[in-house]
Amino acid sequence: MLPPAASKGLLIQILGTGCSKCTKLAALAEEAAKKAGIDYTLEKVTDINQIMDFGIMVTPALVVDGKLKCSGSVPSVDQIAAYLKE
Repeated sequence: MLPPAASKGLLIQILGTGCSKCTKLAALAEEAAKKAGIDYTLEKVTDINQIMDFGIMVTPALVVDGKLKCSGSVPSVDQIAAYLKE
């Protein structure tokens, strides 16, 4: 994880081991942030212990600024954009 001083905008974290759904969620999250004009840092969390620290058991998961927004599914770009604005 980046130290706060090195971060810019929102911290978007994709939790998952690198499966195709995790990769798709990362791409859609980037697309949503770019479409919304949001400054962001994208971080892929692949370490199972770090993933479990978030209390989830099903991946992929989307975390925005430390808050779990969804897990176990790949939401649409529009839904991700809504999560980013919450």
